[in-house]
Amino acid sequence: MAKNKPHRKHLSGSADLVTTYEEVRAGFVSLALEKNRRATPFVEQARSLKAAASQAETPVDLLNIESIQPALLTASGVSDKAVNYLLPENKTEAIQGLIAKYLEPAGSAFVEELVFRFLLTRGDTLGGSMRNIGGVMGERKLTRATLANLALAKVPYQWLHSDSKEWIIGKDDDADIELYLTALSWSFKDKTRTMIYNRTVPFIRKNIDLCLLDCKPQELKTAFKIPARYVALGELKGGIDPAGADEHWKTARTSLTRIRKAFSNKRLSPYIFFVGAAIENSMAEEIWQQLEDGTLANAANLTNADQVASLCGWLCSL
Repeated sequence: MAKNKPHRKHLSGSADLVTTYEEVRAGFVSLALEKNRRATPFVEQARSLKAAASQAETPVDLLNIESIQPALLTASGVSDKAVNYLLPENKTEAIQGLIAKYLEPAGSAFVEELVFRFLLTRGDTLGGSMRNIGGVMGERKLTRATLANLALAKVPYQWLHSDSKEWIIGKDDDADIELYLTALSWSFKDKTRTMIYNRTVPFIRKNIDLCLLDCKPQELKTAFKIPARYVALGELKGGIDPAGADEHWKTARTSLTRIRKAFSNKRLSPYIFFVGAAIENSMAEEIWQQLEDGTLANAANLTNADQVASLCGWLCSL
């Protein structure tokens, strides 16, 4: 039973998939902690800005402090992305507008107003980066669980660094590599598997959250275009808010259906799976039915460490 239905190793029914109140609460706390971690650099920048800007006696004097010119532009409401499209005269105009409209009217409190405006723009930047933080944290959980399974089995692996774009040989003390890992590859029993996150599959023309391929790291670019090299594909929904659970499943279900159709047209049937953080009763029942009839090969609740470990163990065994 377990061999043909791998989900039975960690699930006995649809109720096991439902996210409990305690898990929702813990999920919100984790998101808050991550938001605070990501906000720390901005807070420190604001402190440095205040110290530097305090040298100015009037708002106009700020223009003479060269080190804070980029920060003045940020306080003007110009995002890091937008700044690349502005000419020098546009930047000057934006900063002058900040001084005339907000800093001069603030009087002697112009430095505090400057810091406030700076953090306002940085807050928008942080908010944008947090929109998919649930998915990012979900990827980290799956990565860590996969690494744990490989370590227990003493299976060597390599991982792709998000910044250097280089494949790095895994070590026993690879703490926090999930923060930088975008792909993972391992070899076991004459099989080499490479798992990669968030890539647009050429023949599906849509982004897929997780793909497991039958290929070596150096073959990835080529293998990615060959349908027969795909072993498993999955959707990951890391959002913890119960209010968005049904919408997340609806989106995932549409994506999974699209994946199945694309491979079915090529007479292929790779394993299809789903992992979600916010799973409500009606969702759980539908997911369980798809598991039992074979529409889905496996599924797990992201907030349940045992379920995640079991699903990742299954991925490592494919």
